Amino acid sequence: MIWKTLIGIAVGIGLVWVALITALWVTKPESGRLRETLRLLPDVLRLLKRLSSDRTMERGVRVRLWLLFGYLALPIDLIPDFIPVIGYADDAIIVALVLRGVVKRAGAGSVAQHWPGTTDGLSALWRAAQLPGEPPRASAHD
Repeated sequence: MIWKTLIGIAVGIGLVWVALITALWVTKPESGRLRETLRLLPDVLRLLKRLSSDRTMERGVRVRLWLLFGYLALPIDLIPDFIPVIGYADDAIIVALVLRGVVKRAGAGSVAQHWPGTTDGLSALWRAAQLPGEPPRASAHD
């Protein structure tokens, strides 16, 4: 009886993993956009830190951002790095998906307000994450 339960759990986990890989494959950015995103990584990490520390953000948004930090800190990836194309890109894809949710819930102005980089960098982030509309003007930080 316990073997049937364990097999059922293993099959369920396997199906969820396949569904997540499929979702990431469908939403993956073009390789040029992915390269842009990877170059912006330091600014994106500072942006995420600033957003997650902002007490004016909804609690749900901040919780998502802290969960994202937890995922990024884990040495185990959702998609192993040896898988071509999306193996190394899963972190960038997940960051882009979380950013879309942040823009949807907190607004584009919040992201622009906390953006630490240049206006061109914010535009590149907007394109890479496929965020809706045009990015608002970034405020000067640091």
